[in-house]
Amino acid sequence: MVKKSMKQPTIEIKHLVKTYGMVTAVRDVSFTVGEGEIFGLIGPDGAGKTSIIRILVSLLHADSGEALVQGKSVDGAIAYVRAHVGYMPQRFSLYPDLTVEENIDFFGDLFAVPASLQKTRKEKLYDFSKLGPFKKRRAGALSGGMKQKLALSCMLMHEPKVVVLDEPTFGVDPVSREEFWNILKQLSANGTSILVTTAYMDEARLCDRVGLIFEGSLLAVDTPEHLVNTFPTPIYRLSGSAPHVLYEALAQTPLKNRISLFGDGVHILDTQGEGPEALRRQISDIDAPWDALEPIAAGMEDLFLSLMKE
Repeated sequence: MVKKSMKQPTIEIKHLVKTYGMVTAVRDVSFTVGEGEIFGLIGPDGAGKTSIIRILVSLLHADSGEALVQGKSVDGAIAYVRAHVGYMPQRFSLYPDLTVEENIDFFGDLFAVPASLQKTRKEKLYDFSKLGPFKKRRAGALSGGMKQKLALSCMLMHEPKVVVLDEPTFGVDPVSREEFWNILKQLSANGTSILVTTAYMDEARLCDRVGLIFEGSLLAVDTPEHLVNTFPTPIYRLSGSAPHVLYEALAQTPLKNRISLFGDGVHILDTQGEGPEALRRQISDIDAPWDALEPIAAGMEDLFLSLMKE
């Protein structure tokens, strides 16, 4: 994905800190989202993603730091933020007994969209969400992916230029995930700024920039391509018929802090620049069968796991 030229940020997160009792959920986090940019906040459950989102949309107060939308501080412009930001939480509340069309109409009224505009906007939403053929179907009878597209459509009825989505593709099938991201790309191309959180590392490549977050700390911010292309450590994949057995065996060797389990095998970081032959000698005596050791290009998961261990 080609990096877009940065304009005035529409979202600014400045040194946010949020604690819950003795637990620090957000640790001095700062980043920006530009006009028409898709920014992905990527990390596992409990990383602090939802806390940042809720602070941004005025549902939580930060202990310190500041969140701004279109140059306005959230704390001092709550009404403005709620009127101009489209927010889709992890569990968006649709009305299961209402049809697709009735749900969209309800949110059009809720957002005070003039009746003269509702029909035009609704048809546009049907067009890019592909929900038109299902407009008379009750929301409770939709698939998970279709429910998410309906939730997004409802949120877009007032055409916000800033959209905030908290793990919108969680539990959604791969085809629906792809369709959902195609919608986000269309919105971005039309100038909408999008902040999206996800635990799926493969979705990082669909963003213009990403922030990798773990235990409340932002580990890195950049384009996905630059992050993986500048990964400094050679990586080797050790393949075998039972990767988990390989991993458990390697965990008993001096390589234990340099390995990660993947579906295709065990990835080994060559942090000391030993090269493949030296690595083969180290694994030659493990009590587990293996097939091959070969160099591979770093992926986003390799980068994240490396930063997390650091």
